[in-house]
Amino acid sequence: MSKTDVRGNPVSHDSAEPIRRLDHVTTLMNAFQADPIAEVDALLAEHPDFVMAHAFRAGTLATAGDKAFESELAKSVAAAEALVGKANDRERLHIAAARAWLKGQFELATETWGRAALLYPRDITAIQFAQFGDFFLGYSQMLRDRVARVLPHWDKAVPNYGFLLGMHAFGLEECGDYAQAEATGREAFALDGRDAWAVHAVAHVMEMQGRAADGAEWLESTSASWAPNCMFGYHNWWHQALFSINAGNVERALKLFDEKISAGGFASAMELVDGSGLLWRLTALGYDVGKRWDDVADKWTTRAEDGYYAFNDLHAMMAFVGADRRPEQKALMAAAERAAESLGTNGMMTREIGLPALKGILAFGNGAYDETIERLLPVRGKANRFGGSHAQRDVFSWTLAEAALRTGDRSLAEGLIAERLAQKPESRVNLAWDERVCHLPGRLAA
Repeated sequence: MSKTDVRGNPVSHDSAEPIRRLDHVTTLMNAFQADPIAEVDALLAEHPDFVMAHAFRAGTLATAGDKAFESELAKSVAAAEALVGKANDRERLHIAAARAWLKGQFELATETWGRAALLYPRDITAIQFAQFGDFFLGYSQMLRDRVARVLPHWDKAVPNYGFLLGMHAFGLEECGDYAQAEATGREAFALDGRDAWAVHAVAHVMEMQGRAADGAEWLESTSASWAPNCMFGYHNWWHQALFSINAGNVERALKLFDEKISAGGFASAMELVDGSGLLWRLTALGYDVGKRWDDVADKWTTRAEDGYYAFNDLHAMMAFVGADRRPEQKALMAAAERAAESLGTNGMMTREIGLPALKGILAFGNGAYDETIERLLPVRGKANRFGGSHAQRDVFSWTLAEAALRTGDRSLAEGLIAERLAQKPESRVNLAWDERVCHLPGRLAA
């Protein structure tokens, strides 16, 4: 007799108890609660023939976006493929997606998970993996629309409905539908307070609207529900640190770095991205962050030559510039040049965005601010091509505004700062930049 999971998706395994345990592991992943990999490893130790569990493990490792996990990803893909003869059509799609990711075909992998979600619209695992893929690809519209496609098949009676709403909220935010994103994110959080992704979606809304006080209060007031045992907490605290900077409280931002953002020891690339992104913003503003760059740069060193994901490379270069690691800067640039010549998704990302971005960050570190502008300005408008969120990619505008001020390019500085003030008129950072631009020669006529 065919078995199904708790949402009615077909599962080829013939025992109900392992399927129930995988449902639990899926919820941990949806909620970003520790530790889905440890739980699925324990499950597979007892049931090594559980195809969907292998596919789940492969997808989780793939969408970590970190080459450090590639060897484990390869093991999971191989184990799943060895059992493909007993797999059903849904499971074969999951296996094919993980294989595509392993081969560096991130777009194909994401579309394959997306196809699984269309065929099995309550397959929340496929939906979440596809959303992660769209995030890494910078596909703002698809972050929203892949979830919207399946929403008619869901309601509050379907387990984990709230987590689906949290995903939709993030997609709505990245598409600029801030009112609906906030309402949907709040609804998702009300359904399950562990939903760090929904909390994160609402925080993104407040970041994009310049509502630093609201954002800080939102994260603080909800943290008792989502923060305990949360593997994504570092990123929500990163948002809290951005709110602190925009409110003029740099000391609070650094305290969050020390106590929250770095709490996991920067064991993954995504944690390192947040560490670099925060310190770079502060360093660009002229703040002394002490020895904090050293630890971040040390952790990036093992990834300096992997050429895996251009978005990661940008943040590694920030750390190598911040810590003045010249050999690592050179090694990273050489790896990026090799990656730019390669096939696969990251080859495209590195050619279009990664290489000029690395050169722009390196030029900023060397005080060559005209070159920073030359490198970064042409790619800022298409930086979504190498992934991340609007809030993360704001580092381009942040760096360019500071470079324009330092090199005395008044027209560019005024334009960039006007952009920022239109979006965030109360930001202390933007107001300080506006004050500085007044002291540059050659003010444009009103």
